[in-house]
Amino acid sequence: MGICWSSPPEKATPSTTGCFSSGPSQTISNTTSSNTTSYNITSSKGSNISGNSQFSAASGDEVYPDGQILPTPNLRIFSFTELKIATKGFRSDTVLGEGGFGQVFKGWLEDKAQSKSGNGMVIAVKKLNSESLQGFQEWQSEVNFLGRLSHPNLVKLLGYCWEDKELLLIYEFMQKGSLENHLFGRGSAVQPLPWDIRLKIAIGAARGLAFLHTSDKQVIYRDFKASNILLDGSYTAKISDFGLAKLGPSASQSHVTTRVMGTYGYAAPEYVATGHLYVKSDVYGFGVVLVEILTGLRALDTNRPSGRHNLVDWIKPYLSERRKLKQIMDSRLEGKYPSKATFHIAQLALKCLAAEPKHRPSMKEVLEKLERFEAANERPREPRIRPSHPVVHRQGQQPLHHRSPLHPRHDGIQAYQNSPRLRSV
Repeated sequence: MGICWSSPPEKATPSTTGCFSSGPSQTISNTTSSNTTSYNITSSKGSNISGNSQFSAASGDEVYPDGQILPTPNLRIFSFTELKIATKGFRSDTVLGEGGFGQVFKGWLEDKAQSKSGNGMVIAVKKLNSESLQGFQEWQSEVNFLGRLSHPNLVKLLGYCWEDKELLLIYEFMQKGSLENHLFGRGSAVQPLPWDIRLKIAIGAARGLAFLHTSDKQVIYRDFKASNILLDGSYTAKISDFGLAKLGPSASQSHVTTRVMGTYGYAAPEYVATGHLYVKSDVYGFGVVLVEILTGLRALDTNRPSGRHNLVDWIKPYLSERRKLKQIMDSRLEGKYPSKATFHIAQLALKCLAAEPKHRPSMKEVLEKLERFEAANERPREPRIRPSHPVVHRQGQQPLHHRSPLHPRHDGIQAYQNSPRLRSV
């Protein structure tokens, strides 16, 4: 996520900008003001809520099929002790992943009212690394944005903890992990995603972004990428991690100006070059993820040959023709995908990746097109079986398997670096 904030003073009572109500806002560094109101978050011991806090002690279980922005964050305040118990003392074998903010642990939360029956729920606990430069402001942003957003395609934030220097966020547990892991993970435990699941994931993620962009107070997500798309047990896609989210421009503006943060390979070119952030900057990131879904290749990979490190720069010419598209489709699909639908999606990705924001479709348009492709229900085609001929192999050689020349071998071990983060200078 690559944010450059420093940790807060020990006894500070900070205010958070970037909320949804109207009023004056505070700005930091090269940001422009948005019409926002600050919430005060006071460090708590146990589950006490300060008089200035506008947070609820319990998280709601309401489900809003079309999404809803709550008037105030509806979150439970957890004690550090109960989270320590839930994660077995933050043991290393409960770690689900790690990012710039810190580690994410799997935990089990007992239902105190029914503890004898063993009822409870699995949770994901994100714990701030004390050495993180990005943590506190992102923690606040996550609470204020995700704490008020309710939508089936956004990960549910259940609550938070702030005790002394300990900052934690508690989420619903997503059984299938991230899209990134399914697309690029290696090993027998990672099964390649079939085409229909890939399309379902793309549609779910598009619904989440469309909700953010069409809400009364537009939200620009700013860090859309495969690792921030999490999957539940049914492969329903949910957008996670709102640490870099920003309110969209006012009616009289086309963009907001802010410090350049995000992830190389996914960030829109106008944002990287100028710091001008448009709602359609998110659309560019969505286009990158669409290309990753088609190709099974990372947006940025320095292990690829020179000239191919940046996926979009390299692959763009292959998206405009069916014959070329076939060359770059993920070999793990084994040719089992609907050629007509994939070509239309490649064309859609090209539009999302337009250099000028005004030439990109809105997420609402993107979602409608993806849903039409799904409704068409084009059956994945089976690859043609060519007449078999005896193949003579030289002594010591293994038989050759069909593989696109653009793809690395998937049966070998290949080290990938995490995508470099954008950082303002």
